[in-house]
Amino acid sequence: MTAPERHTSAMTGTRSAVSLDGTSISYAHTGAGPGLVIVPGNNRVAHNYARLAGELADRFAVSVMERRGRGASGAQGRDYCLDREVEDVQAVQRAEQARLVLGHSYGGLIALQSARTDRSLDRVAVYEPAVSVNGSFDLSFLPDFERLLAAGRHARAMALFLQRTRLTPLPDATPRFVFQGLAALMVRGKSGTEMRDLMPTTPPELTEVLRYDSDGAGYAEVAAKTLLIGGTKTPAYLTDVLETLSHTIPHSHVEMLEGADHNAPDESAPQTVAKRLAAFLDG
Repeated sequence: MTAPERHTSAMTGTRSAVSLDGTSISYAHTGAGPGLVIVPGNNRVAHNYARLAGELADRFAVSVMERRGRGASGAQGRDYCLDREVEDVQAVQRAEQARLVLGHSYGGLIALQSARTDRSLDRVAVYEPAVSVNGSFDLSFLPDFERLLAAGRHARAMALFLQRTRLTPLPDATPRFVFQGLAALMVRGKSGTEMRDLMPTTPPELTEVLRYDSDGAGYAEVAAKTLLIGGTKTPAYLTDVLETLSHTIPHSHVEMLEGADHNAPDESAPQTVAKRLAAFLDG
C-alpha cells in the first residue's frame, strides 16, 4: 500500500494524513528523531498533550493526533468503529514513518488494537488503556448519559460521566453536587465550548469499549515491545487490567507511577510520564 498524502504547514506545526476511508486526519507535529505517534484519549484533543510532546521533542519527532471528530480532522462518520481509528493511526504512522506509539486511555485501546496487526511497530506504550476484560468497565450509565446529551443537558451528562467513571482524583464518597459543580465549570460558557463539542463523540467510543470486551487473549497478537503504565491514584478497574495484559502480551511489562492519576500524560504529570516513556522508547 502506498503512503497517504501528507500536507504540512510550517506556520502552524500541523500536518494531515488521509485515512483508508478518505477521512483527513490532522495532527500536531514537533521535534526531531525517531517518529512517535501520540493517540489522545476520550474528550481530549492534540493541544492537551502539548506539554508531553514538548518534553519529548528533543529526542523524538512527535505527532499528536486529532482523532476523528476533533479539530481539523474529519467527522467520526456514520460507520464509526474502532477499525476506523486503527486505520487513522496507521495512516499517520505511514506518513511520518513512525515506529513508536503512545496511547492514552481510549487512545491506548486504539494503540493496542493497531499493534495486533501492525508488525512495523517497534515499541508501544499505553497509559491506562480503556481495555475491558470480562466486564471490568461498568458502562451501565451510558443510556442515561446519551439521553441527557440529547436533551442538551451537558452539565448533567458530564457530572454523570465523572461520577460513574471515577476519573477525577476525588474520593469515591464525594457527594453528587461536587461532581455537578465541577461539570458545570467544564462545559459552560465560552471556555466549555470545546468540551461540549467533544461530548457527542463519547457514546460511540464507549460503545466500542463494550464491543471489544473480552478475556484479553487476543492481545497475545501484539508483537511489539510494550510498556503498560498506570498511576497509583487511578481507580483499580483501569490499572488491574495492566497485569492481565502483561501476562498476555509477549514482550511487555507494567510500571506504576507513584502518586499519578488517570490524567498524568495530559494534565497532572506530563514530565514524569515523558521521562519514563523516553527511557522505554530509547530502549
